Amino acid sequence: MAGSRKLGRATDHRKAMLRGMVTFLLENGQIETTVTRAKEVRSMAEKMITIAKDANSVDGANSLHNKRQVFAYVTKESVAKKLFDEIAPRYAERNGGYTQMVKIGPRRGDAAEMAIIKLV
Repeated sequence: MAGSRKLGRATDHRKAMLRGMVTFLLENGQIETTVTRAKEVRSMAEKMITIAKDANSVDGANSLHNKRQVFAYVTKESVAKKLFDEIAPRYAERNGGYTQMVKIGPRRGDAAEMAIIKLV
């Protein structure tokens, strides 16, 4: 995560927050959050899907390693299984660009720019 945004959080808090948001995105297909958080979530979610795709590839050379990488990051075991069984095969023919971000305007309380990020 070189050059990643700090998001006004301590490192452990930021990592935990991103893990939770990526898990929620993979579980539900879309989340609503601020634009800067959505950009961070997008990069991590795409990495997780790519790792899962590599594990499901024809040779499956590092599939155990890939599964352990995903299980170490995604906070729910059921979501990790869903990632390998449903989400990754859906993107087998696609090279990146698994998520879409749609800006939805400012938040009412503090006017932070909001966005919906969803799996394509």
